[in-house]
Amino acid sequence: MTGRTARSRESLQCKAMTSVQDAAAQESVARDDAEGSAAPAPDIHTTAGKLAELGARRAQAERPMGDAAVEKVHAKGKLTARERIEALLDEGSFVELDALARHRSVNFGLADNRPFGDGVVTGYGTVDGRDVCVFSQDATVFGGSLGEIYGEKIVKVMDLALKTGRPLVGINEGAGARIQEGVVSLGLYGEIFHRNVRMSGVVPQISLIMGPAAGGHVYSPALTDFVVMVDKTSQMFVTGPDVIKTVTGETVTMEDLGGAHTHMEKSGVAHYVAADEQDALDYVRDLLGYLPSNNQAAAPRLAPTDPIDGSIEDSLTAEDLELDSLIPDSPNTPYDMHEVIRRILDDDEFLEVQEGRARNIIVGFGRVDGRSVGIVANQPTSFAGTLDIDASEKAARFVRTCDCFNIPIVTLVDVPGFLPGTGQEFDGIIRRGAKLLYAYGEATVGKITVITRKAYGGAYDVMGSKHMGADINLAWPTAQIAVMGASGAVGFVYRKRLLEAAKNGDDVDALRLELQNEYEDTLVNPYVAAERGYVDAVIPPSHTRGQIVTALRLLERKYVTLPPKKHGNIPL
Repeated sequence: MTGRTARSRESLQCKAMTSVQDAAAQESVARDDAEGSAAPAPDIHTTAGKLAELGARRAQAERPMGDAAVEKVHAKGKLTARERIEALLDEGSFVELDALARHRSVNFGLADNRPFGDGVVTGYGTVDGRDVCVFSQDATVFGGSLGEIYGEKIVKVMDLALKTGRPLVGINEGAGARIQEGVVSLGLYGEIFHRNVRMSGVVPQISLIMGPAAGGHVYSPALTDFVVMVDKTSQMFVTGPDVIKTVTGETVTMEDLGGAHTHMEKSGVAHYVAADEQDALDYVRDLLGYLPSNNQAAAPRLAPTDPIDGSIEDSLTAEDLELDSLIPDSPNTPYDMHEVIRRILDDDEFLEVQEGRARNIIVGFGRVDGRSVGIVANQPTSFAGTLDIDASEKAARFVRTCDCFNIPIVTLVDVPGFLPGTGQEFDGIIRRGAKLLYAYGEATVGKITVITRKAYGGAYDVMGSKHMGADINLAWPTAQIAVMGASGAVGFVYRKRLLEAAKNGDDVDALRLELQNEYEDTLVNPYVAAERGYVDAVIPPSHTRGQIVTALRLLERKYVTLPPKKHGNIPL
């Protein structure tokens, strides 16, 4: 799926939030007066009266700030909190919780403004027939600010998701803590954050950012597994432009500070940038299809369209055979690794994660033989596929996410090494690059690695090598597994010989080329590694899909015993 453009919207500031709350209070009182004069109150001492009262309360809960507030939302090209849930879940499956909950605060005039729901819709339903829990924040109520009841509702549905082993989807839009409720709001933020951490690695947690999210509203999404933002209408920041201007003197727009592309390309918070709200919800539906309901369940499995029955040779397709001619003859000519990914996945379907960040590495979900798999692949068209800080952290997080939920990892390797430069060194490539080493070494799921071309230096070890615990390691005949490429190696190994040739007036370039060819013939191939068992087989590229299918069947019953420990200490 690809990112596209979407509508823009104005930001919510703290002062604006307060004015929204005041206006909402006046509108609510006026509406109650109007409704009261339009029809007599039901006799609540009769069964019919009690049912009528319930119906009236439920109707108010569906539109707590009235029709005018809904129209304002629609005028901005957006869905209401309730409509977002309906668009996410299967039709008619939503069961709401705490629709009639109201805040208990009496400070600053809040006693006269107690809308049902308190600004968040919570409950559960299904996506493609599978159970999920969900909450959706309503920015028309007190500007989406979090108060005590609002927070308690989210805490309740989080506890329900954990107890029942259901994924949790949070639809976020709000202006931070509800100022009028004071420290109670902060306490409920802490309760939510604590549950995010407790749920991590147990059930999938997915956050959608559907508008401005400020202050405490951004930390819960940051603790979840995936964050989906909408182009031009979503912003996330801890402190807004006005505060930054006051404190530092910097001038920045809402979009530049915390827009979707900022959090994709710069901060790495976002995992997908959607064109509009429906695109965001569709991406989440697709994403859930690759994930299990919890860490004890299996991911959904589909019937493969091109099953491997019998020998791999007898099951080859036209797409399989295209891989035999994909790698260019020149090792310095790039090719698009997406072309490899597409040909090994069922139905050519690949759901990419963080497509707009660290494009020198590709991560995402697909299916092989109907099984959900995670793909990690170097991209030769960007920085020649080198690993840098951003690529290492992007891949490390994805590997750990797959490991959390028992999704096998398929690694496609074409990496010439780590990106050199003082910027990388000063910014911590040693510590931050080690995260990817740690992630692969820690993962106990099935790990299959295919070296398509270059696998040089430490990057060879990092990218799912046998030495780091990969289960099945394969190489194409085009693989070049060595400490470094021929050009660099000759400069080190034969430095004295090249200097002597230059002093003697010999043709240094011709000698260098001869030595490079000798080095390549001797070391830069997959067969030295194969002789030592570092790769399990050297295979024709066309056999890759079949080899992965058989490996996944083998690893389905993989069992690993780990040494007793509380947890490891990843180099954060």
